[in-house]
Amino acid sequence: MKIRIGIMGYGNLGRGIECAVKQNEDMELAAVFTRRDPASVKILTEGVKVYKAEEAVSMKDKIDVMILCGGSATDLPQQTPEYVKYFNVIDSFDTHAKIPEHFDAVDAAAKASGNVGIISVGWDPGMFSLNRLYANAVLPDGKDYTFWGKGVSQGHSDAIRRIDGVLDARQYTVPVDSALEAVRSGANPELSTREKHTRECYVVAEDGADKARIENEIKTMPNYFADYDTTVHFISAEELKASHSGIPHGGFVIRCGKTGINGENDHIIEYSLKLDSNPEFTSSVLVAYARAAYRLSREGSSGCKTVFDIAPAYLIAQSGEEIRKHLL
Repeated sequence: MKIRIGIMGYGNLGRGIECAVKQNEDMELAAVFTRRDPASVKILTEGVKVYKAEEAVSMKDKIDVMILCGGSATDLPQQTPEYVKYFNVIDSFDTHAKIPEHFDAVDAAAKASGNVGIISVGWDPGMFSLNRLYANAVLPDGKDYTFWGKGVSQGHSDAIRRIDGVLDARQYTVPVDSALEAVRSGANPELSTREKHTRECYVVAEDGADKARIENEIKTMPNYFADYDTTVHFISAEELKASHSGIPHGGFVIRCGKTGINGENDHIIEYSLKLDSNPEFTSSVLVAYARAAYRLSREGSSGCKTVFDIAPAYLIAQSGEEIRKHLL
């Protein structure tokens, strides 16, 4: 019997989930739910229906795990505690500072319903979080560094598009090479936000728009660009489509640590990702954790979990015997 997956929200992430489910033979797509008119949403999987979001609750017996593909700002804080009342759920909540309160809300609802909710799944938070934890456990005397990019930041791109006079935009987060090399050398530098990353913005402006004003609004935008060295390039819509239509990303998690009675030996642990498609990779992580949610639920577990709480064997389709033989 295959794990029946539901998708709540069919944007870039939802499409990625659909593709990832196809690659996992122990899973099948059961339904897609949307806040749009279902007739306007065309999915890639034949024979699977698209429903209105409010119809989901009536299908709780037909879905083993619901993967929530909403945004972290307003969707997931409401959706995850609500839908875990009816389903085992996974989300990709990525507002780091608010994870503790999101965990508490989901945990209370999940324990009351007897379901499993796994939150903040993806690559950061997610795979990067795991690698930070492993490295801290192995090298307690050390220092963490996280670099993101080069890649498109969808949230920052959206922030630029909200500026008056902007038709479209893409924003890239770029690690500063000299900072990255200083960390890799074992120098343990103290790095400010500005010293670790730069931001490159490619902007399509309306005809006649005040480009100097737009550039100033971008560079002084608090929480997004004010703390970074930011470069703004004004380009045509055609160039944006031709050169900046993808959603690549990636980054590095590095821990520099010492061992020995006097800390005489240096060690560096590095984990890196280079992604052609941020949403498709994130979706692949979400689907692996959906398998874990299903298995935990079958064992009688309930409550909220993070990637820290899930044993690796729960993520993979192969049996314990197979992974001990081939991967250990």
